[in-house]
Amino acid sequence: MGLMDRLRGRRARPGTGPGRRGTLDRASGSSDLRHLEEFVATRRGVEGFVEPRTAVTETTILLVAADGEWTRRRIDGPETARRLSRDLAVPVYDAQVTGYPQRMRDWNRDHPQGPATR
Repeated sequence: MGLMDRLRGRRARPGTGPGRRGTLDRASGSSDLRHLEEFVATRRGVEGFVEPRTAVTETTILLVAADGEWTRRRIDGPETARRLSRDLAVPVYDAQVTGYPQRMRDWNRDHPQGPATR
């Protein structure tokens, strides 16, 4: 906790401290995991794309189905995303390396309101 936080009466957030930077986002929860499991169970050809933690959001995993429909949820780090993908038998990629599939961009173009499962 920094001096200004102490003066303002704020507590340090979990995951902050020496060597750790906090985010403005909430941590992942069991509802996030259930949503990801349901997405994989109800769609074909799902692939995962791990997105890195930023100053604003925690690490996320983006799941993209064969038709391009997608969903994104917080996850407790890249290793958790990889373990989840392995448990769900979904291939996983590093979004910073591979980018996002064209089918997702096509789906976004054809569904300007965005994914219903967002």
